Amino acid sequence: MTVGIRDLLSWAQDYAYAANRQLRALTSRESPRGFQTGDGCPVVIIPGVYETWKFLQPLIKRVHDAGHPVYVVDRLSWNIASVPDAARHVADFIADEHLTDVVLLAHSKGGLIGKFVMIGHDADSRIAGMIAVAAPFSGSTYAKYMLPPSLRSFAARNKHIIGLNENTKTNRKITSIFARFDPHIPEGSALAGARNFEIDTGGHFRLLADVRVIDAVMTVLAGFGHPNGIASAE
Repeated sequence: MTVGIRDLLSWAQDYAYAANRQLRALTSRESPRGFQTGDGCPVVIIPGVYETWKFLQPLIKRVHDAGHPVYVVDRLSWNIASVPDAARHVADFIADEHLTDVVLLAHSKGGLIGKFVMIGHDADSRIAGMIAVAAPFSGSTYAKYMLPPSLRSFAARNKHIIGLNENTKTNRKITSIFARFDPHIPEGSALAGARNFEIDTGGHFRLLADVRVIDAVMTVLAGFGHPNGIASAE
């Protein structure tokens, strides 16, 4: 993969955005409970690694303003648990809250967790689908250079990623939204059988505040609950 000047600029802007969002997350005292109102389908947030729910706050506010109750899984915290453990936390939360027709809204590692939940922890069919932003469904080449186990787990040869890729049936219930150039996932986030939205920009983190990404999320959410909606891939 050739990286041009525009992509290098996107890389720098992406880190700047991430640093800004993390700082805001640390200083914000807003409670997620205030987002649990609305008549639309319930949305459960699954952030990426080293991210709390506040990292997705711009997107959460837009979803909630559109009438969807938004739920945060407190036990995920900074999301450094393994994918199977995190998936269990999400599944337990959905069951404990008695949620149905749930849409998972995930970023990065959250997409792996969400698919794990859909495959192995949704016997009651509580989950209608998932919208994943910049998810490393095929892993990342860079993971093998990372020291923390929480990052090395994104390697393409990781058993959980291999297992998730072997299950393609669930992909029809997933929408994957990703940038043309992702500085952290050179393999990209396109998922066979899913509904894929490629945004003509660069970035991994700042996608969460990109108006085109937010509009795509809202369009997909509007399709849930409709017999011929766009929640599933064509």
